[in-house]
Amino acid sequence: MRVVYHLPLSPFSRKVRLALKEKGLDFELRAERVWDRRPEFLHLNPAGQVPVLVEPDGKFFADSWAIVEYLDETYPDRRLIGFDPVSRAETRRLIAWFDQKFYAEVTLNLVFEKVMKRFFGLGNPDSTAIRVGKHNINAHLAYIADLSERRRWLAGDDFSLADITAASHLSCIDYLGDVPWDAHPRAKDWYVRVKSRPSFRPLLGDHVAGMPPPPHYADLDF
Repeated sequence: MRVVYHLPLSPFSRKVRLALKEKGLDFELRAERVWDRRPEFLHLNPAGQVPVLVEPDGKFFADSWAIVEYLDETYPDRRLIGFDPVSRAETRRLIAWFDQKFYAEVTLNLVFEKVMKRFFGLGNPDSTAIRVGKHNINAHLAYIADLSERRRWLAGDDFSLADITAASHLSCIDYLGDVPWDAHPRAKDWYVRVKSRPSFRPLLGDHVAGMPPPPHYADLDF
């Protein structure tokens, strides 16, 4: 059985999970307490980070971008990076936007401060960082709204890893109740379409011990 080592509120893990589901590939989820620095896991990824994918034949891959590139090349029946050089370039650009810019400006300031700090024993959340994250998310939601108004999906006509990556980050923020959806209805309309896909539904069952999601989190028509 294919295995994915993950953490529930890791957007990079969620990206791999969604890609696998979109491709119709079965897998087993194993939560990895990366802060424990387990030697067996460090053998799979010396960086000590999730996600890690282990294929049924024993081959293993680390880093979400490396994994999704591998999946798209190995299982090409359902392309997620694009069908031509232009669409692939735009998809890759937006993946980098969310995995780098959104992550640095929003995800780190909210998910890391509110959730991950306590697991790593790094003290209390930084209230200034949380305020910055809540401020920064508005520009990103406005950008999503602009893209989705001009295109069927974020990178073009086809649902792609650009949508998967953006939704992976936003779903983690939404678990915390920190996405101002009412102020960004066009971005919300795009997210509802992604959230309604069958591949997305397992994510809505994720729970962090002692930190339940808000009531709207699992609601497809919120």
